Amino acid sequence: MNYIKDQENLKDKNILLRLDLNVPLKNKIIIDQTRIDKILPVINFLIKKKSKILVISHVGRPKGKINKDLSLKPICKYLEKKINQKVSLIEEDIFKLKKEDLFKNSKDQIVFFENIRFYKEEEENDLNFSKHLATLADMFVNDAFSCSHRAHASVSRITEFLPSYAGLQLETEINALKKVTSEIKKPISCIIGGSKISTKIGMIKNLIPKFDNIIIVGGMANNILDYLGNPIGKSIKEDNCKSIIDDIFEKAKTNSCSVIYPEDVVVGKNMNDKARIKELNEVTNDDLILDIGPKTIDKIKNIIEQSETILWNGPAGYFENKHFAKGSYEIAEKIKKKNIDNSIYSVAGGGDTIAVLNQINAINNFNFVSTAGGAFLEYLEGKELPGIKALN
Repeated sequence: MNYIKDQENLKDKNILLRLDLNVPLKNKIIIDQTRIDKILPVINFLIKKKSKILVISHVGRPKGKINKDLSLKPICKYLEKKINQKVSLIEEDIFKLKKEDLFKNSKDQIVFFENIRFYKEEEENDLNFSKHLATLADMFVNDAFSCSHRAHASVSRITEFLPSYAGLQLETEINALKKVTSEIKKPISCIIGGSKISTKIGMIKNLIPKFDNIIIVGGMANNILDYLGNPIGKSIKEDNCKSIIDDIFEKAKTNSCSVIYPEDVVVGKNMNDKARIKELNEVTNDDLILDIGPKTIDKIKNIIEQSETILWNGPAGYFENKHFAKGSYEIAEKIKKKNIDNSIYSVAGGGDTIAVLNQINAINNFNFVSTAGGAFLEYLEGKELPGIKALN
């Protein structure tokens, strides 16, 4: 893979830069700027190199139709303030644009195309659309790891028509994920939460042969407890999971990987209730399991203490209610402490995990925090991502 940071002659070159600026918008106001802040390094790098930057991104799912509520205009305005430089938005039809139409004012350095998903050809991975985009630039840079699991025109097919490079953020993301998949420092443990075990089974099965410990928490742990004959009351549970769990235990045994699940739990009668600690056999029919108990927390903290690498995806409980956030907070604090001691390499990902870290200001105490969602999970499942394959 070629990296943009290694390229020397970028002055006055038109760089088609694919970013993921799919930020949450409410009444055209940005709710969370995390994804914009993450792309500042590549923007500043290209500004310094005196490149002409053509940004391609999307917001939401307009399904190939113009939707003014999903315009990139608020993102352009926010970026202008962050870099203290003019950012223009081209709203006219991309198909009518020619290279010579761009950067007519020599002072302009950054232009945005309007939401690329306003064009149905983007998600269709249309050959002619990619070819036309390529006529507007001299080279292509993918700095949108979180879109790289999509075989879309501006993510993968575009590389057939332009010299193509990985951006700074994409390189950082891949290097971090390699440390939990291929360039591992052992012992290595994974904490997996969330509500559905079926959505994470691909990831679990791919990681078991490489990991020493797989720790299952959150709603998905209820399936394990139920499978082992423990009462789970009216807790969230998926149907038809027996064969999935059989598979996990069998594969773990074959690969000498320990599967850890709750030994005690914290329950409430509803989501707004206060917490009550219970042994597994004490859970009653009207109980909701909403967090892991103190014995389980201590066990997980001991495993983290003995680990050199940790991957965390999914909270330990219903952290939105502070009474059921203790498990997630204690896991985060333990990893944070090991990180400050420089005695662990830590990777976290997933929207809820990031929300937990933000609540206790721990996000900067992890080696890498991924905002990539689907691409993050697919990479951990061992799938080949179209956007990465295209750069290779």
